[in-house]
Amino acid sequence: MTISSDIANTIVDPRAYADGDRVDQAFAQLRKEQPLDVAQPEGFDPFWVVTRHADILEVERQNELFHNGDRSTVLTTIDADKKVREMMGGSPHLVRSLVQMDNPDHMAYRRLTQGSFVPQNLRVLETRIREIAKGFIDRMIEKGEECDFARDVAFLYPLHVIMEVIGVPESDEPRMLKLTQELFGSADPDLNRTGSDIQDTDAGVDTIQSVVMDFMMYFNAMTEDRRANPRQDLASVIANGQINGQPLGHLEAMSYYIIAATAGHDTTSSTTAAALWAMAENPDQFKKVAADQSLIPGLIEESIRWATPVKHFMRTATDDAELAGKKIAKGDWLFLSYPSGNRDEAVFDKPFEFRVDRTPNKHVAFGYGAHVCLGQHLARMEMRILWEEFFKRVASVEMNGTPKRMAASFVCGPKSVPIRFKLH
Repeated sequence: MTISSDIANTIVDPRAYADGDRVDQAFAQLRKEQPLDVAQPEGFDPFWVVTRHADILEVERQNELFHNGDRSTVLTTIDADKKVREMMGGSPHLVRSLVQMDNPDHMAYRRLTQGSFVPQNLRVLETRIREIAKGFIDRMIEKGEECDFARDVAFLYPLHVIMEVIGVPESDEPRMLKLTQELFGSADPDLNRTGSDIQDTDAGVDTIQSVVMDFMMYFNAMTEDRRANPRQDLASVIANGQINGQPLGHLEAMSYYIIAATAGHDTTSSTTAAALWAMAENPDQFKKVAADQSLIPGLIEESIRWATPVKHFMRTATDDAELAGKKIAKGDWLFLSYPSGNRDEAVFDKPFEFRVDRTPNKHVAFGYGAHVCLGQHLARMEMRILWEEFFKRVASVEMNGTPKRMAASFVCGPKSVPIRFKLH
């Protein structure tokens, strides 16, 4: 039995993710009644919807059986897929980053920068990141007792950190933020390049492609500079890196920059903004952390679970397989719903409650297995330092208006979190 068209249409609708509750209810119903079944919304190829925590882990664990790169790694319509393949000489991908790669390429390309993101090598950044965090708390306080925490702090702080790591000058940060929001917010009229609600497939693909081209022009110039004048930054690693004794291909190098310059801050921003939104609505949880800062790591893990900024990735079966008692055929497409896995009642007690002391908290927001998020340790470190500085100075927060989420079915988080706060 296939998933009802109502639910299928909800889980592909960017506006349902802006609403939050609507998509949560759809996945809760699927977990209960059809935890692994096929959806076929109008205009899409059929795909399996993987809603349970255990099944998501099972797919992520088997990288040879479930590939990232054979079809689009992000859910896309039949028409958009056709247009991308026409543009890209048959490839279903506008970019080719780690996310779109399978082994052996995935491991080879990941190894290039992996050392930059392991905890022992990140420790050298701690003092600098703390300076940056303090600066943003200062700026927030200078605004008086109210601000838009998403726009004034959460968007800008992780952006500044990752741009320093890459080697992008501070003067170009607004441009990088705008391009990131245009890319991930392509379905949101407030954020996309056209300022309108794009319904037309050609216009949608063209809009995303134009953002990708702007990123590529920027990073192409940076590559030339770093080849001539290498520095101690990530851009120099990518520009001068080699895979199997050869420089990175142009598409692969540009894609590497793009994923670092977008996912490298946007998901952390979304999680930070969502955490404050949740604490403003659950003042008892704010008070717990304020009274006992050893709860900050728990706050971070719960906010990552709560926000789950990456809503899905797609996988393609390379062979006939069985998953949760269902027969998956070679070539089938699977939609891994991370927010659903992170609300799975079989794994999380009262999953719709925000609890800073939740333990254990085995969320799947960073993925699992070979494709686990490369920047997860940096993200946790940034959030830990920000909250340490925040709780030193802020005594209470409350909502000061209506918070809003962006409309996006792939990467989605708050776009506005207006708050009022009091200092110690």
